[in-house]
Amino acid sequence: MAHFELTPTQVAAYNRDGYVIVKNFLTTAEVDKLYRIATGDEAVKKHAFDLNDQTGKKTKLTLWYTPGNDAYGLLTKSRRMVESVDKLMEGDAAVCHFHSKLMQKEPKVGGAWEWHQDYGYWYKNEFLYPGQMMSVMIAITEANKQNGCLQVIKGSHYMGRIEHGFAGEQVGASQHYVDLALKTMELVYVEIQPGDALFFHSNLLHRSEANLSDKPRWSLISCYNRSSNIPYNEPSQSSTVPLTMVPDEALLEATTEGLQETSNFLEKEKDEALK
Repeated sequence: MAHFELTPTQVAAYNRDGYVIVKNFLTTAEVDKLYRIATGDEAVKKHAFDLNDQTGKKTKLTLWYTPGNDAYGLLTKSRRMVESVDKLMEGDAAVCHFHSKLMQKEPKVGGAWEWHQDYGYWYKNEFLYPGQMMSVMIAITEANKQNGCLQVIKGSHYMGRIEHGFAGEQVGASQHYVDLALKTMELVYVEIQPGDALFFHSNLLHRSEANLSDKPRWSLISCYNRSSNIPYNEPSQSSTVPLTMVPDEALLEATTEGLQETSNFLEKEKDEALK
């Protein structure tokens, strides 16, 4: 496997726009393995929970903090992931894994995500440096307008943190400032294919519509932090534990496929990060 490296043009696009799309970040074989695990793994099903949007539609997710030696954990620790976020985040301290979540939008019933910034959630965990945090979304199935793909407001990371409040069971950004951003900046629908990756800044405004299609939309979102960006109100220690990189080939070579119980799953009734 050829070693992946972000180009200077891609890094510049991320800094300018608050995000960058990388086509074919994963191979077909890698995506097939992730999809098989996502749809068949008992741990994914056991630890999944629903969040209601403002209309009552449900969006389902499974969230964990500690990346194991299963296929998903090995992807989050892979050289291409760790070196890429290291290039994009501010600072030079070690790269750490905050959490990953498997997003499951079922056909016809999968709910929307309201406009928000990831740092709108993480601010309450008392991380101080949003530029030292970011997310990477990997498409496991096709994402398009019909099945509720991600929407982003290009360049909105320059606005800094916007006030957030509850929208259904989710936390949403102030609609007034969202409206001002939409008057000023470009709305982009992130329509991507399985294996494509979206790298995005923690202050980028984004949302997604409900899945009204007859096909599911599955994606993995892994969130990263610098070890120097210490949270003062976060019970999980993962966000300041430096990752040990593994070769990109490890994902396909892994004999342990399903998520491990040692992954430190978030249970909805114990959830403070989404409150």
